[in-house]
Amino acid sequence: SDHSQSPKNKSLISLENTLFGMGNPLLDISAVVDKDFLDKFGLKLNDQILAEEKHKVLFEEIVKRNKVEYHAGGSTQNSVKIAQWMIQKPHKVATFFGCIGTDHFGEILKKKAEEAHVDAHYYEQNEEPTGTCAACITGDNRSLVANLAAANCYKKEKHLDLDSNWELVKKAKVYYIAGFFLTVSPESILKVAKHASDNNKIFCMNLSAPFISQFFKEPLMKVMPYVDILFGNETEAATFAKELGFETDDIAEIAKKTQNLPKENNKRQRVVVFTQGKDDTVATVGEKVTMFPVLNIDQNNIVDTNGAGDAFVGGFLYALVQEQDLEECIRAGHYAANVIIRRVGCTFPEKPDFH
Repeated sequence: SDHSQSPKNKSLISLENTLFGMGNPLLDISAVVDKDFLDKFGLKLNDQILAEEKHKVLFEEIVKRNKVEYHAGGSTQNSVKIAQWMIQKPHKVATFFGCIGTDHFGEILKKKAEEAHVDAHYYEQNEEPTGTCAACITGDNRSLVANLAAANCYKKEKHLDLDSNWELVKKAKVYYIAGFFLTVSPESILKVAKHASDNNKIFCMNLSAPFISQFFKEPLMKVMPYVDILFGNETEAATFAKELGFETDDIAEIAKKTQNLPKENNKRQRVVVFTQGKDDTVATVGEKVTMFPVLNIDQNNIVDTNGAGDAFVGGFLYALVQEQDLEECIRAGHYAANVIIRRVGCTFPEKPDFH
């Protein structure tokens, strides 16, 4: 008898393009640096910032360091890649939109997305070069400086609104956009978020960095009513709470207050998930807040923490598109993050061994 139409195969085939991501596709340039290097450019140990004029020299200097590595990056792109890696087959479960330049770095990003079996549809323009992110690694800390360049040129009407592209958006069931994209195209985010909300699909977002809550609070709060799942780390959560006047630094309380912010689609209660490095992950489960311990890891096995947060989200999304419960999503997230911190950048072995 023909088993090819068995439910398992059928459900896997229908997974194609079910996960949609949109964000800043960047090429990570990572190098180990010392404290003096950070001080010279006024960088903090575990921060993420956008490049300013004074950082131009940093990019020139970091490529001259010995042991410099180039990896496909960009927060959202990392996450959907990890989700795709955990799924393995079918290919192209993950769709990705973002803007690149018509240059060598852009070609690398296209090639890397293809190798990761992500269905990437880039908006390509030649006014700005492909964006880069300097990952300055010191021990198990990383300081990130993003030069968005082309990534900042994403245009809703030139890409997202095109019928062929919007069809891919409609195919998805789960959407993920990092907060970083709020600096680029809030109108694109809103269009996707409203589509998800109107069709009772799942829209996920990330606080991404303290500067998003501080300087892009208005667009962030415009999208918040459509957010079904919000991710962030402990620093971002604290900054967000401060900006919103929550008047508490208790992470569980911040999660609860964030969960209770106004929401459009009341068929789904908002889920808030805050990671805290080696400390427990905090998540709202129904009316209560639960702590989920991360996997133990020997300090000596940590190569660099760059991409750990992205990997957590990627693992989480892998379980989410397969309609697993929250606990399982977090377990998958912890697994993925544990794999990534043993390696340079947001890279992964050929196959996962997650059970």
